[in-house]
Amino acid sequence: MQRKISQWLLSLIIVVTLLVTGCTATSVPNKEVSTLSSQTTLDAKYSSLPQLKGKATVVMTVNSSPITIEVDGINAPITAGNFIDLVQKGVYDGLVFHRVVREPQPFVVQGGDPQSKDLNIPLNNLGTGGFIDPTTSSERYIPLEIKPQDASDPVYSNTLEEAGIAQPPVLPHTRGAVAMARSQFPDSASSQFYFTLTDLPFLNGNYAVFGYVTQGMKEVVDNIEAGDRIESVKIVEGLENLTISTSNES
Repeated sequence: MQRKISQWLLSLIIVVTLLVTGCTATSVPNKEVSTLSSQTTLDAKYSSLPQLKGKATVVMTVNSSPITIEVDGINAPITAGNFIDLVQKGVYDGLVFHRVVREPQPFVVQGGDPQSKDLNIPLNNLGTGGFIDPTTSSERYIPLEIKPQDASDPVYSNTLEEAGIAQPPVLPHTRGAVAMARSQFPDSASSQFYFTLTDLPFLNGNYAVFGYVTQGMKEVVDNIEAGDRIESVKIVEGLENLTISTSNES
């Protein structure tokens, strides 16, 4: 019993840490909670955001070694579309993995803060930056997007628990999942993402998974250290599935 309590407390501490040191530490307005089920409503509400209407494959090079990621726009169209759009823009090239947690148990490898392109910024000062959209001169935020099993559409701007949904997500936090980091506000994800180093079921329904590592997990991701840089990220398949609003193109 004492061991179970200790494991529960450790999981709670990790979740709180992820919330506090997620992608955005600055204050972000808590947007209207919505559980959209209509594609027409979805398109109207988020029409300015990139969407991936299908799947795509990207190859991320770290320490001169490739990581292949399958990005799932079928089950997370906005989250996947945002990532693929940023890859296409070259936003991730040269960025640092500023947060690596392996102790006391494997957790995540996190990167994607655009501030890390500045070599003079210490690692412990990273974790608050996001993508500044040149068309608006402001940070682009995307809604929390999680699709429950047996659902036709994702839930937006709310965790599954807050939405009163008991079904697990279609895209769970298994080892090798790629998901968006965020602050305590559901709709505060921007460009920062993380790889899961082990199965993390207590994050299911709380953070948006948008893909999985299909090659290079053991060889590359497991060996990433804080301070390692993303040398490049290339879309090798599925770019034709990316849809960008004309008003959102840079």
